[in-house]
Amino acid sequence: MSSTVKMAPEEDSRAATLPFGVPAIVWFGTLLILCYAPILHLLVSQWANDEDMGHGFFVPVIAGYIAWTKRAELAAAPLKSNKWGLLLLALGAVQEIAGWLGVELFVSRTAFLMSIFGSVLYLGGTAAIRVMAFPLFLLCFMVPIPAIVYNEITFPLQILASRVAEFALSSFGIPVLRDGNVLELPSQRLSVVEACSGIRSLLSLSFLSLVYGYFFDRKHWIKWVLLVATVPIAIAANASRVTLTGLLSEINPEYAQGVYHSFSGWVVFVVALAILTFVHQVINRIHGRMFRGKGE
Repeated sequence: MSSTVKMAPEEDSRAATLPFGVPAIVWFGTLLILCYAPILHLLVSQWANDEDMGHGFFVPVIAGYIAWTKRAELAAAPLKSNKWGLLLLALGAVQEIAGWLGVELFVSRTAFLMSIFGSVLYLGGTAAIRVMAFPLFLLCFMVPIPAIVYNEITFPLQILASRVAEFALSSFGIPVLRDGNVLELPSQRLSVVEACSGIRSLLSLSFLSLVYGYFFDRKHWIKWVLLVATVPIAIAANASRVTLTGLLSEINPEYAQGVYHSFSGWVVFVVALAILTFVHQVINRIHGRMFRGKGE
């Protein structure tokens, strides 16, 4: 009881000596939003209209909540204002202008992330960056991948999903001829488009794996292991979706398009989440056995 009473004044004095407070956070946050308002407006519009980026609405909310849960850890850190943060803010402003003039949205959007990073560095120094590293990293998932990189990733995934589906459909006794990402079936032709490549579920599943690992496991490394696991899970899930679409299209061609096709995407994504949680349980069991073995 006495120890609690002694620590309270220390915590109060520590909080009182913070180099910044709520007004400073509100001030910097408001300025960033005002300065990047045109870029943020276009970003939110893409979240609403691009199915690949539907998870973008949740990224700042969840990252902000995680940052809020770290407020006690932040108050206990040796915070000190770092003027290098102002340099990052200036570089972010130059990058934003260059991206806007060059009509390169990715450059402008990453400039916003750089400005957030610079604001945290200026207000709290490297200690604040260490505490807030994870929520700051999560913010990267709210920025769409550049088109040139997106195209380089999706096409190989389309080919891979097509090959897996070709093998699976042949195993079920359905004649299939593959030409690139196009599957020729007895009843119709199926084209494995970008939405079926796995990139859509990979982006959302990667974000959810990090959040899931953070909230449901105290081991710091588990969320990064789950992040790596999302790659084969997303590829396998979407290859299964193509296979399932091929099987159902032999029953009724309408099952390969429209509402049925969209619904199958949601079902496959839920299954991928279930597989991710299963992988988490398997990793924990293996880790627990290894830990007990070392203990013995």
